Amino acid sequence: MNGNGFLPAVRKEWERDYKGQPDFVYVIGDAYVDHPSFGPAIISRVLESRGYTVAIISQPDWRKKESIREFGEPRLAFLVSSGNMDSMVNHYTVSKKHRSRDAYTPGGVMGKRPDRAVIVYSNLIRQIYKKTPIILGGIEASLRRLAHYDYWSDSFRRSVLLDSGADLISYGMGERSIVEIADALNSGMEIKDLTFIEGTVYRTAHPEDLYDTVFLPDYESMCEDKRLYAESFRIQYRNTDPFSGKRLAERYKEHLYVVQNPPAKPLTQMEMDDIYALPYERACHPYILAKGEIPAISEVRYGLVSSRGCFGACSFCALTFHQGRIIQCRSQDSIVKEAEQMTKDPGFKGYIHDVGGPTANFRRPACKKQELHGACGDRQCLYPKPCKNLIADHRDYRELLKRLRNLPGVKKVFVRSGIRFDYVLADSDTSFLRDLCTYHVSGQLKVAPEHVSDKVLEKMGKPSRAVYEQFCREYRLMNEKLSKKQYLVPYLMSSHPGSGLKEAIELAEYCRDLGYMPEQVQDFYPTPSTISTCMYYTGLDPRTMEEVYVPKNSREKAMQRALIQYRDPKNYELVREALIKGHREDLIGFGPKCLIRPGQKELKSDLGKNRAGKGKKKTIRNVHKPSKTKKRAE
Repeated sequence: MNGNGFLPAVRKEWERDYKGQPDFVYVIGDAYVDHPSFGPAIISRVLESRGYTVAIISQPDWRKKESIREFGEPRLAFLVSSGNMDSMVNHYTVSKKHRSRDAYTPGGVMGKRPDRAVIVYSNLIRQIYKKTPIILGGIEASLRRLAHYDYWSDSFRRSVLLDSGADLISYGMGERSIVEIADALNSGMEIKDLTFIEGTVYRTAHPEDLYDTVFLPDYESMCEDKRLYAESFRIQYRNTDPFSGKRLAERYKEHLYVVQNPPAKPLTQMEMDDIYALPYERACHPYILAKGEIPAISEVRYGLVSSRGCFGACSFCALTFHQGRIIQCRSQDSIVKEAEQMTKDPGFKGYIHDVGGPTANFRRPACKKQELHGACGDRQCLYPKPCKNLIADHRDYRELLKRLRNLPGVKKVFVRSGIRFDYVLADSDTSFLRDLCTYHVSGQLKVAPEHVSDKVLEKMGKPSRAVYEQFCREYRLMNEKLSKKQYLVPYLMSSHPGSGLKEAIELAEYCRDLGYMPEQVQDFYPTPSTISTCMYYTGLDPRTMEEVYVPKNSREKAMQRALIQYRDPKNYELVREALIKGHREDLIGFGPKCLIRPGQKELKSDLGKNRAGKGKKKTIRNVHKPSKTKKRAE
């Protein structure tokens, strides 16, 4: 470790504190933030704890070869990651427009990393260091480890391992696999011989050496037949469990195979505690910080990671492919100790911003079976209804939150990473809901029903509308008992596979009855390695191989989004068009159930019928817009 506590991020720091070559040079697309909410920080600190030296090259200029030569050739390997986000999601909105801000770059400046960062960085390294091992990791490489649909190019792409020229992918949460890789390389093994490590993907031209392997459809055939990709994805999805998952092999032309080993085993609680107890600086490296503040650190600086993994398994979420369905959690003591250190930070104002993970109220595996044998490959824990073996128990999480809010210097502990309301309802003890409303909500609780049409919710893998409405009632009644005025803010998604105009109008009517118009609406974003993206690309639900309606036309997607925000005057024409196309003209009028008022065309038509050719011609105005005068239209 260098003099200021960070790993070296510039050459002069390395020369001051170390000798020889770094064991690893880590090339990342984010600014270097030494905080356990940032994947590269965890991987580099884990390696350091095992006696390996790591130098960081943060956001190198990919147009200059010199940027990769900062520390010279590493002794063991280059590590490459796009950072905490996929570089394409980081750069583009769902409408494929450039974003204006990068939260993981100093000052939020956009353009400091390339599109498809792991491919570009890896190819840049290979131009200079022909034989040095290159290992990909992080979310971008993890979710592109096998052939996949790429939304931004609207094409079916090969494994990122092939396009990058790298030797190995460490997929998922890589703490176990990266140590095994490091130890093997340090022992003198060649990178081409590392074919046995769980949680890795490699290439081979020798399929005869593969045993206990499921062979997926070959890449070229999947390019020609989308149904084959849906079948391949179904096999992949059923083999995401570290206990039951099989080795998978995907063939490319010229007898080349990309092989995915089974996922790495989940971390024990002690291992999780050890990882989060490593000496993170919990800040941005001074050299990077001199270029500007890192927006992404503002929320996580005073947040606490409680767990990882999610057995909710929403169709549009990639967590099943990345972190897995088995919950891994830290001990209460580990989290409380981190919170105590946090309260001593000069910038801490008494507010812990979050205590959670992918789903805040998951603090244990879904059932006893998962602890020994893993998650089921052919059914879900919560969908379509909670499994009979599910253990819904919030006692540990309640106790943790109580300990945190009672710490000296802590004014409020928020739960912001999201809760599964169906899991709350599955718990017969209402104490968690009471504690949540009493101590951990400040006016509004954000939840994610995503939609209200059961047809769409079925494709999303989300609980039915009735379940969400039951939670709304329970939440309202609990707040009434506590004499609190607190509200639910639902996250809603438009244009998900399965959603046509009929379902979008149903969602708009729900918002009308709720008296609520969301300020923001999320269009479905087809990111790699999700069930929903497979549906979007193939038009098939890979779970059942049934056909699915997919809204792809930009006009229809705009209409679906506008319907949710039907009160916004800017959306009037889109909403009107949607209602006419959906044969719901009954929602255009002056009645209490109408979404919009009639426009000029409707008024002229009605007036023509009523006048029957008599009387003076009347002046008509577009009444959906506020009048600038008090004069009423006749």
